Amino acid sequence: MQRMSCLLAMLLCGCSVGKYEYSSEAVKRVDMTVTGIPTVLGVGTLGTTIPLTPHYSLTAAHVAKYSLYRVKAWHPECDLAVVYHDNGNVEPPHFRNGRMGDKINLYGYSFISAMPVASTGTNLVNTGLKNSWNKLSCVVVASDAGVVKGMSGGAVYNASDDSIGGVIVGYSSRINDMKTGKLLYKDVSLYVPYARFKDWLNDAIKS
Repeated sequence: MQRMSCLLAMLLCGCSVGKYEYSSEAVKRVDMTVTGIPTVLGVGTLGTTIPLTPHYSLTAAHVAKYSLYRVKAWHPECDLAVVYHDNGNVEPPHFRNGRMGDKINLYGYSFISAMPVASTGTNLVNTGLKNSWNKLSCVVVASDAGVVKGMSGGAVYNASDDSIGGVIVGYSSRINDMKTGKLLYKDVSLYVPYARFKDWLNDAIKS
């Protein structure tokens, strides 16, 4: 626990970090949400949602804020929200918290191309993240999987059993040790792990 509190994800910058590519598999796992008209130039606001039930989807709070969907519940600490969405006869996904060193697969939509994309990588470390949407008490996971704007709200899958381990909330140019200022990791993707929202999610979709 002390290790988590001593690390801090620094300023987000640019449009993407790491490697990602077009993925037809992403279409099966996540949905795209927009306000405005998506184009190859990325005009309009775009994000990603994860179907949960026939009536609800999970996404990042900063995506829900600007989407056309009505919000069912906001997480009190993390950059997460449950929104109303007609998902048809969707099978509820299986969630499981991952561990450091585990292989993961990220799925979402690119703001730049409005196309489904995916990346692969490894869980690196737990870190603090504080911004307008995420309180420092909601510790997130940093990974070396690629991510691009628009993937926020998308799914992080544990590669070993294809369970969902978290929700993508962004990326960071660097992670520093808060005590020494030493650079520990560069250009990482960030996601909220399942352990941080398990109880909240269960309450949100049952109430």
